[in-house]
Amino acid sequence: MTHDTSLRHIETPDELRACLPLMRELRPHLADEADFIERVGRMRHERYRLLAAMEAGQAVALAGYRFQENLIYGRFLYVDDLVVSPARRGHHWGARLLEALDGIARDSGCAQLVLDTGLANALAQRFYFRSGLLTSAIRFSKKPGTPAV
Repeated sequence: MTHDTSLRHIETPDELRACLPLMRELRPHLADEADFIERVGRMRHERYRLLAAMEAGQAVALAGYRFQENLIYGRFLYVDDLVVSPARRGHHWGARLLEALDGIARDSGCAQLVLDTGLANALAQRFYFRSGLLTSAIRFSKKPGTPAV
């Protein structure tokens, strides 16, 4: 579904291993390779896909996404992960990933493309605004069992 031939979906455990160092840039808690591969396997049952740009056998840009549906958006594409190697930032990989995701969402009949970013991540927010994404919500969360303040 992506028209950018430099991007491809990651399918095999070996390809996932090649993506883990870059995914750790975004998700440093992912320490164990086997756990990462198993998690992605479980997430695939929830329609998770990983789109990547590979150079010399290593990922330089990644976007993890899934198709979801709810009463707010209808059918939508949710971007779980979006990361570009620090050495490759400024080379438009993030924009290329978002453009490819936009095309995948459009071709799949999605009403929205949705992602979350941390409130303190001003650089990412600026990039998302430049890419045509708009702020529409603030997400609240808590760990189960945590008492109210």
